[in-house]
Amino acid sequence: MQSIHDLRSPPKIEGCIETIIVRSESRSPARAIDATEAIAGVGLADDRLGKQGEADLSTRQVTVIQAEHIPVIAQLARVTRVDPTLLRRNLVISGINLLALKNAKLQVGTAVIELVGPCHPCSRMEEVIGKGGYAAMRGHGGMTARILKSGTIRIGDAVRVTKD
Repeated sequence: MQSIHDLRSPPKIEGCIETIIVRSESRSPARAIDATEAIAGVGLADDRLGKQGEADLSTRQVTVIQAEHIPVIAQLARVTRVDPTLLRRNLVISGINLLALKNAKLQVGTAVIELVGPCHPCSRMEEVIGKGGYAAMRGHGGMTARILKSGTIRIGDAVRVTKD
């Protein structure tokens, strides 16, 4: 019989990078890119934290959201569609239940990240999604993560639970 620990971290969990989103400054518009470098202890090279080039003690070096939650957010906000760049999360990942993997280490492309905790929505979601956008994202805002090992992340890269 498997333990709860075994059930929480099955060895064959695998997802895929669908979108990579970066911003050059805190309130600047987000944009989708095809590839980036993850810098251990800092952030994504093309994102504002990575461009600063200094370690940020924050647990928000990179943010991730589950692709399957984006249509749910749209439905709850009563809009036709939500553009993932508006959600301001760095990595959109499909095929993996991120919320079930808190504190797990994930190999993302050639980088390794550690999921730290939920990424709560901000009030800007009312502006970008519309009235009810903040409430629609509650519980669906994704996760924050630290970058443990530098590496390249590209659209289509596999995302796997790792012991490293």
